[in-house]
Amino acid sequence: MPLRILLVHRHSLVLHALKALVEGHGFQVAGQSDRAGAGAMAGTLAADVAIVDFDLPSANGLDTAREILRVSPSTKVIILSSHIQEFYITEALQLGVSGYVLTTRTADELLRCIEEVSQGRSYFSPEVANVMLQPFFGKSHGRRPDRLTDRERQVVTLIAEGNSTKEVAARLGISVKTADCHRTRIMDKLNVHQTANLVRYAIREGLVQP
Repeated sequence: MPLRILLVHRHSLVLHALKALVEGHGFQVAGQSDRAGAGAMAGTLAADVAIVDFDLPSANGLDTAREILRVSPSTKVIILSSHIQEFYITEALQLGVSGYVLTTRTADELLRCIEEVSQGRSYFSPEVANVMLQPFFGKSHGRRPDRLTDRERQVVTLIAEGNSTKEVAARLGISVKTADCHRTRIMDKLNVHQTANLVRYAIREGLVQP
């Protein structure tokens, strides 16, 4: 079965171009919209991947991403954006988006992002990855994080790929309680308190691809 893609963009011309791009690559467009609030569509469309414009009318695309992930948690969300400010990127990560591609990048990069997130991985344009790393690993952060065990690195990788604690437990064949203990210990070792910073660590260490 081809991947089912939901397209959400404010410009109809861009929607048309995105539809031609993904269908030309063998994907199926499950639905499309040019306005905020389109996230509600995801619940009935069963889309594998949603590509969402950041600058939607009346709201930003992160609100739509939040709605998509609420009604269809299995849908992987990719944000298309011209913004590389850290607070936007951090909010996107905290929501659980799987990809963040700049509109200045190529169509091939977007296709690569779709392929990566559809396989349970994350993908961020290089400029976005740089912004993600700087605040967490800059001089102001303090000490270098303690080395993680192999198991802890597995847990971080799965979390950075967008898996919930329950999904991490299932993937590793451990209990949810054990997975939660790993997560708590990892965050203590790294001195972080948000999933977004775990993603930053995973990218810096090469556990997931930017």
